Amino acid sequence: MTDLDLRAKVRLLTGASVFTLAPEPAVGLHEVRLSDGPTGVRGLTFSGGPVVSLFPNATLLAAAWSEDVAHEVGRLLAEEAMAQRIHVVLGPTINLHRSPLGGRLFEAYSEDPLLTGRLAAAYVRGMQANGVAACLKHLVANESETDRTTVDSVVDEATLREVYLLPFEIAVAEADAWSVMAAYNDVNGVPATEQHHVINEILKGEWGWTGLVVSDWFATKSAAPAANGGLDLVMPGPDGPWGDALVAAVGSGAVAESVVNDHVARLLRLADRVGALGTPRAWPADLPAPDSPTRREQLTRLAAAGMTVLTNRAGALPLRRGETVALVGRHALETIGMGGGSAQVNPPHQVSVTDGLTALLGTAVTVTDGVEVRSRPVPARPDFLTDLRFTLRAGDGSVLDTRGGAATVVGFDDGLAGRVATIDVEGRFTAGGPVEVGGIGAGSWRLRAGTASVAHDLAVPAGGFGAEILAPPAGTSVVTVAPGDVLSGSVTLPAGHGPLSGVGRYAVVARPAPRDADEVIAAAAAAGAAADVAVVVVGLTEEEETEAVDKHTLRLPGRQDDLVSAVAAAARRTVVVVNAATPVLMPWRDEVDAILWVGLPGQEGGHAVAAALLGDVEPAGRLVTTFPAADGASPAWSVTPVDGKLPYTEGTFVGYRGHHAGRASEPAFWFGHGLGYGAWAYADAAWSGDALTVSVTNTGGRAGREVVQVYFAPSEQDQPVRLVGWQAVEAAPGESVTVTVTGDRRLWRRWAGDGWATLSGSGRLLVARGLGDVRAAIEV
Repeated sequence: MTDLDLRAKVRLLTGASVFTLAPEPAVGLHEVRLSDGPTGVRGLTFSGGPVVSLFPNATLLAAAWSEDVAHEVGRLLAEEAMAQRIHVVLGPTINLHRSPLGGRLFEAYSEDPLLTGRLAAAYVRGMQANGVAACLKHLVANESETDRTTVDSVVDEATLREVYLLPFEIAVAEADAWSVMAAYNDVNGVPATEQHHVINEILKGEWGWTGLVVSDWFATKSAAPAANGGLDLVMPGPDGPWGDALVAAVGSGAVAESVVNDHVARLLRLADRVGALGTPRAWPADLPAPDSPTRREQLTRLAAAGMTVLTNRAGALPLRRGETVALVGRHALETIGMGGGSAQVNPPHQVSVTDGLTALLGTAVTVTDGVEVRSRPVPARPDFLTDLRFTLRAGDGSVLDTRGGAATVVGFDDGLAGRVATIDVEGRFTAGGPVEVGGIGAGSWRLRAGTASVAHDLAVPAGGFGAEILAPPAGTSVVTVAPGDVLSGSVTLPAGHGPLSGVGRYAVVARPAPRDADEVIAAAAAAGAAADVAVVVVGLTEEEETEAVDKHTLRLPGRQDDLVSAVAAAARRTVVVVNAATPVLMPWRDEVDAILWVGLPGQEGGHAVAAALLGDVEPAGRLVTTFPAADGASPAWSVTPVDGKLPYTEGTFVGYRGHHAGRASEPAFWFGHGLGYGAWAYADAAWSGDALTVSVTNTGGRAGREVVQVYFAPSEQDQPVRLVGWQAVEAAPGESVTVTVTGDRRLWRRWAGDGWATLSGSGRLLVARGLGDVRAAIEV
């Protein structure tokens, strides 16, 4: 580092591009490459990019309650990274499920800090054992998306340390994560990128952590306050708030050069760890391809392991081969495998439930489409609008780029020589009849579909940073076309706007016009009545589960509830598959015979759902989030700041902790709930030291997996119940196994104002299959 002058050192502390860091030959530093990675390693571009594996989402993986699963996911994601020569994967997301309305909860593991921290640590160990850095995100109190770049999360110190910092503490202590990402939001009036208290005093000070703190993309708001506050690296680059401003701050004495030196030392330490300092690392050449049989098996197994049986009356599940199945619902045909935003990747395929179930049962399955599930249109399917082409033009009409596909992002990470002013589009319809045609993206759309004209003027969205890409506006019209008709026209982009002038996501909409919902529901009910069993697939989409936008209700979108009730009234047996990562309301849950929650199951999702439905793989998952019985019926609900502030008034009573304390009504399904396909008896529970032992017997008719959960309910009235440990066990029918669960001592402490104090230790230990099914209570 002594070979570098101040300006050279500062240059290293801002990215060279959107996802790379600059090399510096004087110190042997090579380019460092980063990639988003919550559910797949997308690569060096925000949109498009190479074909990569799409993993099950975080809540589905966490529902396996297995550190082995988390470790395997970290290892496989490291393989995906190494295949692209990526050094740092931006994940895992270890914020908590504070309110079920949070739009980005699908990226985060759970509402519980211990479960989240232990799984994150295992993931990090699996990834970093291969020389690829994990990045814990987002530090801290970043549990919602509304006004996400300006919201001030108001959190008392005890809640911050006992709940929201605990997953970071565990992952640092047990896995030494090599990097951490500072969030967009403020915490108690201070931007997360300037958090001297959290970053310097706690993370780097109390915990003795030696890694690198990187900003979330475009999150850094200052030079001297951020540098002094502990932030090490500003992303993206090459521009940003540091550079000359940070050099000047050092010159004026506002920032000591020793602070800059520490940031650079941490960056070089990260580079050394990932093989980008000195002799470059070797990259393996024999890694499985995203669509290889190896990846398909892995991703199918991982998805099925977390799927969770919520109800199962009279053995409705697993399905019985030889029976006819009426498969119903838009999610059966268009199964949602991933959420929206930076979690999106370009997978080789996405297997639908229709594909998966018909592959196993063939003609025993009939498929009926369901009601609309989206309020916003989506890009055209390539089998409906072929040869779709975008021509990107500058203001003088010159061509900047030509692209295929149904959607494109401009103005961000695209390497174009100029700003896009207009986009010409063209394609050809493969079918005729009434169709819905239009555009997605801010600007003036003028299209011609066959002989019909379509015009829509779409305003720049008001959702704040990233909304132009993550939640762009859309407009459509219904026209009539014939097979072979041409779609052509253009969109004129608005003049400079938003935090990134000229940025936007653009797509053509072309799909069959929506059918009457009553007719759709009637056809589904008739199909259900004609089969031995109806399987109705419902859920959410990337409209509700996405970066940048929070939900406003837990109700299923559209008329999906009406669809389920109609089929249940007509069918002999009805099984509902919930294709959503986070809680939804189920007003029909007493009308149906079984409910299987399947999360966002990734590229092999349909195969995993089919295996779980038929019992080829036991869906032995346990919920990682409490499912409220109604909107508003959770300890924390609102995600909307008031005067810029979002108070965490529930304190440490988040999620199941608040429900158990009576601060919210009885939930529909408790945290930890899951039936699997077995039955289990518990006996002889005993506590000694830090360990609980209990005898667990499989009283069912098939081999199964049980997750023994242990909670501590302290005698202190101001302290909530909390998960202190768990252990999974597998047993054959009739087999008894003695299970030992070691309690984590970090859950027997409280923040006492100026330091940690130990709880009295008196209270009750609850041995449970989820807090709704407590099998033993021990006074301690």
